[in-house]
Amino acid sequence: MNLAAIIEPHPAEATALISRGRTTSYGDLRTQVAGLRGGLVGLGLDPGDRVGILCANNWYFVVSYLAVLGAGGVAVPLNPLSPSRELERELAAVGARALVVGPAGRSTAGGIDRTRLPVLEFVVQAEGHGDDDALDLDELMAAAPSPIVERGPDDLAVLIFTSGTAGSPKAAMLSHGNLLSNIDQVIALRGEGDPTDVGFGVLPMFHIYGLNVVLGSALRAGASVLLVERFDPSSAVEAIVKHGVTVVGGAPQMWAAWAQMPELAADSFASVRVATSGAAHLDPTVARTIHDRFGLEVGEGYGLTEASPVVTAAIGLPWRPGSVGAPVEGVDVRLVDGDGADVLVGDPGEILVQGPNVFQGYWNDAETTRACIDEDGWLHTGDIALVDDEGFLYLVDRAKDLIIVSGFNVFPAEVEEVLLELDGVAECAVVGVPHPHTGEAVKAFVVVAPGFALEEDAIIEFCARHLARYKCPQKVNFVDELPQNLSGKVLRRALR
Repeated sequence: MNLAAIIEPHPAEATALISRGRTTSYGDLRTQVAGLRGGLVGLGLDPGDRVGILCANNWYFVVSYLAVLGAGGVAVPLNPLSPSRELERELAAVGARALVVGPAGRSTAGGIDRTRLPVLEFVVQAEGHGDDDALDLDELMAAAPSPIVERGPDDLAVLIFTSGTAGSPKAAMLSHGNLLSNIDQVIALRGEGDPTDVGFGVLPMFHIYGLNVVLGSALRAGASVLLVERFDPSSAVEAIVKHGVTVVGGAPQMWAAWAQMPELAADSFASVRVATSGAAHLDPTVARTIHDRFGLEVGEGYGLTEASPVVTAAIGLPWRPGSVGAPVEGVDVRLVDGDGADVLVGDPGEILVQGPNVFQGYWNDAETTRACIDEDGWLHTGDIALVDDEGFLYLVDRAKDLIIVSGFNVFPAEVEEVLLELDGVAECAVVGVPHPHTGEAVKAFVVVAPGFALEEDAIIEFCARHLARYKCPQKVNFVDELPQNLSGKVLRRALR
């Protein structure tokens, strides 16, 4: 098997991608992917080699992703808007041998210090050479096609950075079997794949929701994907109407933006038959507004990168705003108390997950993997939920300190690590606080070292040079000391 083979069975003339105003058929996509696959193999790419993909949601990403997988490589999707230093850390962490750079990633890729990445041998770049040493993507794609490399279900396919159970980002190992099983679980929610569907691909492909739920399930079904590089509420609705989009998946902030636009016509989403929200909690008020104004039932789901990602979904169930639905087919879920015993109906408990979609562990981090997956194969999520008498799941809290900004994970330890590099910061702590537009925002508490004078704007600007913008503190509070427990651990709950 190989996940890249999902595009092989479909009619050559059927539309696969709509990107940057151009349409790519499945026949053309197979030809392009086979050529780039041959080019990568010709460079000496071996099965198991890690390849960073620094592209926005466009044709460049999809072709690169499928070519890397098809050559037996391991795809490492990266945020093209991340600062160069953050990309260096991620590429070094996984030992990437190659990097594919799309137009959106050229500026940040140009700032990467290759001397810090001795394993990185090849940089492949689209649309011109910002790097004199970079190989041209189009030239590489003109290579003689090579066959898809056979892989096993447990062979590594993708590395995506996530939090682990706590702390700094770690690379989650997702196998071909993990990803394909969750794709089929998502498709099964709708009964079967519909090749006439048009998916709305606005969720970033470096995020597991966009990568596997939006892109993977559409390509598996032989459907089309409208790839959107940047979300704008008005132009998004225009695109949905123009292309007859039938499946819309997004983060809560997307639905909230549309709910707050009184000028939208009642039939703006007339073509949409499946609407979902994930990555963070959807305000039931927003869901009801979308339903009342547009007749659209937005089904909320729950998942995490370590589960490829979907664990529960509301598709096919009675509409229950506030609920994340029930476990998808083939996935077992338990809610347990602090002693590991199953809780009663209506009582909160930590979500444990077991199924073929549960990941292989964290790259080069056996200790954290053991803390996350127990001896019986149960994934301990750190998320707290309760279940009602009808089997509907409701999220009530997070056991870990994860901050979710516009659907993207922010890990306090990562931000704190950067803050402590600034001269004059003696101690710091980061928490998430409510925000009307992004769900949560990052707030930092800083203890200034004696003899230093720091300003809030300077701290925020320093973070912006080293972190993706959504990870940067929106507010900095200066304090004399941080609240701690008896063991010296910072009490984030007290700061919140």
